[in-house]
Amino acid sequence: MTHHPAATAVPASLPGWRHIAAGKVRDLYEPTAENPDWDSDVVLVVASDRISAYDHVLATPIPDKGRILTALSVWWFEQLADIVPHHLLSLEVPPAVAGRAMICRRLEMYPVECVARGYLTGSGLVEYREDRSVCGVPLPEGLVDGSRLPEAIFTPAAKAAVGEHDANITYERVAEMVGDGAAHRLREVTLALYSRAERIARERGVILADTKVELGADPRGDAFVLGDEVLTPDSSRFWDAELWEPGGAQPSFDKQFVRDWLTSTDSGWDRASDAPPPPLPATVVQRTRARYVEAYERLTGRVFE
Repeated sequence: MTHHPAATAVPASLPGWRHIAAGKVRDLYEPTAENPDWDSDVVLVVASDRISAYDHVLATPIPDKGRILTALSVWWFEQLADIVPHHLLSLEVPPAVAGRAMICRRLEMYPVECVARGYLTGSGLVEYREDRSVCGVPLPEGLVDGSRLPEAIFTPAAKAAVGEHDANITYERVAEMVGDGAAHRLREVTLALYSRAERIARERGVILADTKVELGADPRGDAFVLGDEVLTPDSSRFWDAELWEPGGAQPSFDKQFVRDWLTSTDSGWDRASDAPPPPLPATVVQRTRARYVEAYERLTGRVFE
């Protein structure tokens, strides 16, 4: 069973919409002048089945991934709407992208990746090992990979171009970039969103280790609006609470199977080389899809159709 990228590609043209940008996973469209339903203040956000790892977009898609990410984001927007408004306006989208697309308010995004961490792992762990702090936030001695932090911390990053890695920055740097008032609100909202989502996930036997949210300003009014996608396995680390054991890497509800295979001898791929990663084997594709489905079903309590 082979999956060809074209088999789950996002349509190049949609009636009434013009393609304006492509990210690692999402494609953006704006309404054309002939579109009677929407004006220029909206964008159509389409989640593809593309998957990225180690700053490469892989040749092999994960079937249904775009639909799962969209459905999960929509569910989370509902859970969090009282904390901060979100950009979702309508799910009445062109039939060719039904289930994987949202019509959203067009936002002016803040140039900051707003990250909250309640557990120590990833780039936070690397920083902690250097000087017992993450993004300038001091942390106690004795923490290990997977440790729960005394309280959740705001660990922002500067947005990087596609193919580049976001760089962790301090809160002071955020204030320099966007001003004191906006920096304070970005931190406050990010930690409030994490706190709510961490509690909801924990009630369902899932640990939300960390998450990245995107916030933007609506030119028509709201200065802080939740954009992009939210609390999916692509933007968050979800762990199985029953299997959580600090001291090493935790099994996660995301593309861990993909990362593990790419770095194994089976793939034959050298991360340090300029060569793109090889196509994924069917078993890795199937197991990764199953993890995304499981994340959706455990968190929402719904069955993924």
